[in-house]
Amino acid sequence: MDDIDRLRLYCVDAPELVADAGSLWHGALDPRTSALVRIGALIAAAAPAASMRSAVEDAVSAGVSVREIVAVLDGMVELVGLPRAVAAAPRIAAALGYADDLLPDAGG
Repeated sequence: MDDIDRLRLYCVDAPELVADAGSLWHGALDPRTSALVRIGALIAAAAPAASMRSAVEDAVSAGVSVREIVAVLDGMVELVGLPRAVAAAPRIAAALGYADDLLPDAGG
C-alpha cells in the first residue's frame, strides 16, 4: 500500500486502520523524530504523567537531548498555547528526573 492509499484509508476512517495504526509510522520516521512527535502530541493532548514519562524515557533512549525535548515544549506554545505547555512542563521535568530541582513543591 502506498502513502496515498494509506491517506485515503484515514479519510474514510477505514476499519483496517485499527490493526496497524501505530506501527507503520514508526518505520517511516527515525526513532528520534518519532519520539519527539509523540512528546508533542502528548503535550497537545494534556496527557497524564505516566504517558509523558514513557514518551520521555523512550526519547532519551533514542538519543534525544533535554534541549530537544524543551525545544518541542517551546514549539508547542504556538500550537496549543502557553497554559497547555506550562501544564506539561512538570510532567516532563519529572520524567527527566528534574522534579526536585525545578518544581517548588516537589521537595516537600
